Amino acid sequence: MKAYIFPGQGSQFVGMGKELYESSPVARDLFEKANQILGFRITDLMFSGTDEDLKQTNVTQPAIFLHSVAAASVLGDDFHPEMVAGHSLGEFSALVANKTLGFEEALKLVVARANAMQEACLLQPSTMAAILGLDDATVESVCKQVDGIVVPANYNCPGQIVISGTIEGVKSACEKLLAAGAKRALLLNVGGAFHSPVMEPARKKLAAAIDAAVFSTPICPVYQNVDAMPSSDPAVIRKNLVDQLTAPVRWTQTVQNMITDGATVFTEIGPGKVLQGLVKKINKEAVVAAL
Repeated sequence: MKAYIFPGQGSQFVGMGKELYESSPVARDLFEKANQILGFRITDLMFSGTDEDLKQTNVTQPAIFLHSVAAASVLGDDFHPEMVAGHSLGEFSALVANKTLGFEEALKLVVARANAMQEACLLQPSTMAAILGLDDATVESVCKQVDGIVVPANYNCPGQIVISGTIEGVKSACEKLLAAGAKRALLLNVGGAFHSPVMEPARKKLAAAIDAAVFSTPICPVYQNVDAMPSSDPAVIRKNLVDQLTAPVRWTQTVQNMITDGATVFTEIGPGKVLQGLVKKINKEAVVAAL
């Protein structure tokens, strides 16, 4: 069974999507439609901007989403997903792939999400850190012992968890986690504490946008970040998309559940190869591919 997976923030690079734009009329139409919807030429920033341009949340998120959806569009009638999942932002790309959301509707939600997250970052200084070499239970336990906000945010693969919270909380947790045996605790160059309680103001704003959007019954299940379980119910999908902003991304559990349910090949659609690497670390026997 084919599983299609879509990357999130952090997979962007200068030049992303340029080859697609130049080689596929179908992809080019999507890129130009996005330029019109956004009100600026995001393609200029994607193809020839700077790393700094692409790090801005309100550029990064629509750029990655656009690249992923355009890459899927060139498959045409050959694209028959049987199960989909996306890492954080990638969940929106997955929901276009399984026809829960139309392209324009999803892009507008991605923009609303990015803007709300950027505003939440400005309200409270916050950050994230990658913790390598510890089991989930130890990271969870140490985070609970820290004063202030710090929580596990991304369960990326065994031995790799990202924590998220206030700057003081994350730094304190890093010290404790190194003392508990972590191989490394790396502060990440991000705008704020994604997938943590710091994002509560953003969650409320996104909820209003999602409530107003049109969701259809998908052609195949989406395995969502919040609970790592498959869903084809638009009401459940809506709720999980909102909750995702303040809840952890359970990527390890998602991939494990997809394999249990019959996934034989994981194809990553979008910029970079981050998810392929994570899938192989979760299950060495998994077959991975990219478009």
